[in-house]
Amino acid sequence: MYAIILAGGTGSRLWPMSRDLYPKQFIALNGNNSLLQSTVKRLKNIVRDDKILCITNIKLANDVKFQLAQINSNAVVIAEPMVKNTAPAIACAVQYIKNISNSDEEILVLPSDHLIKDTEAFENTIKKAQILAEEEYIVTCGVKPSYAETGYGYIQTSDELKNGYKIKTFVEKPDETAAEKYIEAKNVFWNSGIFCAKTSVWEQEIKKYAPEIFENVKKLDCSQALSIPYNIYENMPDISIDYAVMEKSPKAAMVVMESDWNDLGSWKSLYEVKEKDNNGNVIEGNVIANNVKNSLIYSDKKLVAVSGLEDIILVETEDAVMACKKEEAQDVKKLYNKLAQNNLSVKTVHKTVFRPWGYYTCLADGDGYLTKLISVSPKQKLSVQSHNHRSEHWVVLEGEALVVLDGKNYELHAGQSIDIPLKAIHSLQNPYNKELRIIEVQKGDYISEDDIIRYEDVYGRV
Repeated sequence: MYAIILAGGTGSRLWPMSRDLYPKQFIALNGNNSLLQSTVKRLKNIVRDDKILCITNIKLANDVKFQLAQINSNAVVIAEPMVKNTAPAIACAVQYIKNISNSDEEILVLPSDHLIKDTEAFENTIKKAQILAEEEYIVTCGVKPSYAETGYGYIQTSDELKNGYKIKTFVEKPDETAAEKYIEAKNVFWNSGIFCAKTSVWEQEIKKYAPEIFENVKKLDCSQALSIPYNIYENMPDISIDYAVMEKSPKAAMVVMESDWNDLGSWKSLYEVKEKDNNGNVIEGNVIANNVKNSLIYSDKKLVAVSGLEDIILVETEDAVMACKKEEAQDVKKLYNKLAQNNLSVKTVHKTVFRPWGYYTCLADGDGYLTKLISVSPKQKLSVQSHNHRSEHWVVLEGEALVVLDGKNYELHAGQSIDIPLKAIHSLQNPYNKELRIIEVQKGDYISEDDIIRYEDVYGRV
């Protein structure tokens, strides 16, 4: 069996912790591994590592590769040039598998942001789905509802099959009254977004019910790992696999998820899986609480003092504070959309951004300048690069720096500095055993991370 992991989402309902360029699948929300890394590890007894594909947005591809490298995974990374929902992503990945596989194997499709602790029960569920998929069904995994969740889609089943059921209908996110009724119904389940079908069945059903996607996918050159061309992908409709195929296909079937499951799609769902204190609170970080009950309070850096509140979510990060009623956590996406309307950068990036070589924190910015604190881990180095629109000035705060500038090497100690002129080819390196920290001041008519031309890079970003 092959597996396609969908790793291009933004996790907007978990803002401000989740951002466009560092979404929730890259964050360790409940353990040492990120959600993406946990998803890959969960497949170890089901799918060979080299038969796993991660499809993601081109802007996230390097972070996906880095996260895979951290757990020694050889999964293939496919990069979409833009976000177009799950149907085009799955169709492209299926096309790639069809071109490299000589047999009609099952393909498991799963999101990268689920929390599942009982891996043995999960494996049993997938094995049942695979058996049903061999009978020409597209099989999804349904989760028995445990509470009236309005943020999930629902599945209503009909006839019983071997190991599962036929699907009667899909129900979009219901209101609270309908969700309350679904808890009592024996044949209604949460839609987990996990699917399994044979390669040929995926292809046939996409061709039949999403012909526009199918015709564009046929143009792809899948002779090697994909970076999908823009001129092909821009013509794809923006549609989910549920709308495009599952709701139309008579081959839709379901098995019951035997394991625990949570998609961590909102702050409320994260609250549900976290360990709570005697007052029903989840409190993490620099927080002082008095007479607070059944709430999630998170502080990244600043002291957060809370008194006399109940059933609330309060999240503080370096550059944003978000507060809402716990039962209205789904509406955080509306806040996120307002950030997009106002073109605010807090939607896209954190002040602190992690990279394979370490991290940087934005300290101050204005018209034509940006100041960063850059921390380079021991034995790591930034790419050999240049910039067309900005010059840089580096001051060493801690450790020692090896600077490569236009072919010459410079060793800098704490208190020393160097200028990086416009268009100069340069690299900041730390071949030593201690952390390197510098202040970088960028000056130019255009200040952006996309003003980087890479010539050499040990992390494969050229």
